[in-house]
Amino acid sequence: MPFSNSSELSPSFLLASIPGLEAAQAWVAIPLCSAYVLALLGNCAVLLVVRAEPSLHAPMYFFLCMLAAIDLALATATVPRILCFYWFGSREISFAACLLQMFLIHTLSAVESSVLLAMAVDRYVAICHPLRHAAILTNGTTAKVGLLAMARGVLFFLPLPLLLLPLPFCGSRALSHSFCLHQDVMNLACANTTPSVVYGLTAILLVMGLDAVLICLSYLLILKAVLRLAAWRERLKVFSTCIAHICVVLAFYVPLIGLSVVHRFGKNLAPLVHIIMGNIYILVPAVLNPIIYGVRTKQIQRRILSLIHVTDRAPR
Repeated sequence: MPFSNSSELSPSFLLASIPGLEAAQAWVAIPLCSAYVLALLGNCAVLLVVRAEPSLHAPMYFFLCMLAAIDLALATATVPRILCFYWFGSREISFAACLLQMFLIHTLSAVESSVLLAMAVDRYVAICHPLRHAAILTNGTTAKVGLLAMARGVLFFLPLPLLLLPLPFCGSRALSHSFCLHQDVMNLACANTTPSVVYGLTAILLVMGLDAVLICLSYLLILKAVLRLAAWRERLKVFSTCIAHICVVLAFYVPLIGLSVVHRFGKNLAPLVHIIMGNIYILVPAVLNPIIYGVRTKQIQRRILSLIHVTDRAPR
């Protein structure tokens, strides 16, 4: 029987269970919970370290704090609900809760993409225009960029749930992921979804797609500047300052592209592939980002070691 959000019936959806492992989902949830706890600890540690270490009060590390906060919010918006399903069998999610979760996932992903672009611009200015870096990227400018990134994400992705509000839903209510994504929910509607399809694709291209192109362009300009240096050792030293950011960009965009490909062209793939790709998209950046910057940044390493009462004897 068709239902819409305006009917007296309470619309709801069913989160995807792991096919063939329904009886063992409580055990499957353990590594998922472990990854979530690791993401919480790592990103909270980055926030605490940057706040406590005056030498890290610089634009690049404020952008890193933004990434940590976004990853915390994104993981917290999804993983606890998945764990409730796996451990307590709470599979059903209301229409309102699903739309809210969908909005948070897409908006926070857009904000993260914008912050990654800002970090790429920071690297470009630091390497190609070092004398102007301090004047261009001040702490005040960094804060404004963060607010602009948030506003951009909300502006582009608030229409997604609004376009789904008037649609009726019928037939299967089962999602293909353990959380709500726009295309997943949209595919369950029994009405014309062309406006939602067109707007969703346009928003992704104008935000994540455009950001990816500009990040690539910034690194082409950086590479061009690095190759002008005479000594190989000098080239490696300069480019090594970008390695952490490149790894973080890959940790975000590779799962994003993989999930998009699965949605667009993977209708015949096993349901398990959709679930795994969805969990990778949510958790991989949140887990890897603090590890990457912890490994590449000596100040963060030392401060984290001091926070856990381990003496760092590395030369300063």
